[in-house]
Amino acid sequence: MNRTTASASFSVSFTVGLYGVAFGAAGIAAGFSLIQTCALSLLTFSGASQFAVVGVLGAGGTALSGIATASLLGIRNALYGLRMAPIMKFRGWKRVVGAQVTIDESTGVALGQSDLGEDAMRQGFWLTGIGVYIFWNLFTVVGALGAQAMGDPAAWGLDAAVPAAFLGLVWPRLTNKKERTLAVSAMLLALVLTPLVAAGIPIISTALLAVAFGWKVRK
Repeated sequence: MNRTTASASFSVSFTVGLYGVAFGAAGIAAGFSLIQTCALSLLTFSGASQFAVVGVLGAGGTALSGIATASLLGIRNALYGLRMAPIMKFRGWKRVVGAQVTIDESTGVALGQSDLGEDAMRQGFWLTGIGVYIFWNLFTVVGALGAQAMGDPAAWGLDAAVPAAFLGLVWPRLTNKKERTLAVSAMLLALVLTPLVAAGIPIISTALLAVAFGWKVRK
């Protein structure tokens, strides 16, 4: 086992897993039960998509809006799968497990080990993906139980956990002027649309804006 890869995997897994606390609290604040909140982490396991579901439904949106928003945000995982498939060469049951842990972090750490060879890339993928899964679900329970013990989560400001966690997830990824311009544009569009349309539509609109922006840049 490569120690450098293992160290990178653990640091990323634990740090990202801590966001599970925010999701657990956000789920309870949005009116989800402890079981429902934990089930979203166990089965969906896509941070941005999970926050989208509780955000849309908590704001009064329909289940269809929540599913549509989460699906749009989860499309990137399918693209990660296409990128990682030639490297990981999944077979049998590993296809199922691999699909579940193909996320931003497992893909990022794996690709970051490219100079160490494919063995290190595969190690980084598995250690990070499984590590995030364990820590994310553990801290989801911690956050949900903590929110329940507080009584009314909204009275403690936990209803702000969704946007705060989204900001925490997105901010480190805004590394150039184009990405920052898109982020600010999406924020302004969402703020303008929020009082005018049904819950969930502003988020879907920002996703479509991102697609249009990417198409224009590439053209």
